[in-house]
Amino acid sequence: MTLGTVFNISRYAIHDGPGIRTTVFLKGCPLNCWWCHNPESMSRAPQLAVRMNRCIRCGACLGECSNHAISMVDGEIVNDPASCRLCLACAAACPADAREITGRSMTVAEVIAEVKKDIPFYDESGGGVTFSGGEPLMQPEFLIELLDASGRLDLHRTVDTSGYAKKEILLEAAARADLLLYDLKHMNSEIHRKYTGVGNEVILENLKALSVRGISLRIRFPLIPGINDDQVNVEETAAFLKRLDRVRDVDILPYHDVATSKYKRFGCTCRLDGLPAPDAGHLQSVAATLTSYGLCVTIGGNHHE
Repeated sequence: MTLGTVFNISRYAIHDGPGIRTTVFLKGCPLNCWWCHNPESMSRAPQLAVRMNRCIRCGACLGECSNHAISMVDGEIVNDPASCRLCLACAAACPADAREITGRSMTVAEVIAEVKKDIPFYDESGGGVTFSGGEPLMQPEFLIELLDASGRLDLHRTVDTSGYAKKEILLEAAARADLLLYDLKHMNSEIHRKYTGVGNEVILENLKALSVRGISLRIRFPLIPGINDDQVNVEETAAFLKRLDRVRDVDILPYHDVATSKYKRFGCTCRLDGLPAPDAGHLQSVAATLTSYGLCVTIGGNHHE
């Protein structure tokens, strides 16, 4: 019985593939993007999230922490992530649900049982199930079994990936999927490494391999001000995609800072804290450049002519 680590199952999703979908988020990612809006996805292991706005300062958690990772200072609860051993006893003791476990082990059958609840919505909208993350290809056996189980139910299957994985694993998953949502973050490998922790060579080669096999693809281009939104990178991205077979759909995903509070829950800082979202005029300009290369472009799900 294969187990995987899941940190969220989101129902009625409308931006993770066609129609109404259930998105299953698998934990763990080989990248460390500065703009990541799911910081809880990076580690494969379960984590403790603390919502201080819910904390009632009752002190119930203090007595449960065997490693003294929690203290009370001037009436405020102070957490020491370096001392936390993730025993998670404090979460169980908190009466206000200010502490919660992010990430749990699930079987394929347990995940599919959740997915099956929304089959009527898939049938009516042309939707299905999307496997995202993190990076779902970091749990290849679990992902393949989920794709196979979904296929037996005749569900539309989408995989949302960074493309940073062994080619044979990616192709095995792609052969079972109806659609791949594929991130393309920067064409310069050194800049890519600076802001994600890895170079882009594997990602670009894998995208080429998918293209020649005729895999159904949508490119996702997260647009981050000051990092990858300059004209040179936009032009190089468009030129690269134009050379690929059957790759024409591009979704521009404008940067937003709604995940800032998430970082605080996990005791870390968002490295782009305070960065403004790209303005509408610049978004339109980027979309126009991509469109001029024959690409079919959407901005946050809205088609651009």
